Amino acid sequence: MLKERRIAANKIAEQLFAAEAAIDAAVAAVAQLTTVMPMARQEAHLSACIGQDALMNAVQTCQQLVEARARIIATHASLRQAQTQVGLDAVNFNGRCPPEEGALTETAAPARRLTIAA
Repeated sequence: MLKERRIAANKIAEQLFAAEAAIDAAVAAVAQLTTVMPMARQEAHLSACIGQDALMNAVQTCQQLVEARARIIATHASLRQAQTQVGLDAVNFNGRCPPEEGALTETAAPARRLTIAA
């Protein structure tokens, strides 16, 4: 049964990491878009009124993506709790799990974790 839990956890971890990376890529792409739009408008010597709605929409999109990023981080934390609940607390998925709350301020030695090769 432990083997099945580890296989399931690996599948979830892979998809979680892919989702985190996709959100980060989307944030970066939209941020670049919001940078390019006003610069391109200036280079074309157009009025500041041109493209204002598009710029506002892009900024709102970026904000929503950052909010989605916060939610996927919360999802990651919840999955970390589930990992403990199913007895896989000692498994480290390539060192990509966020630190547990308060871990950045603690001075105690970190807990040792096993890394499971796929």
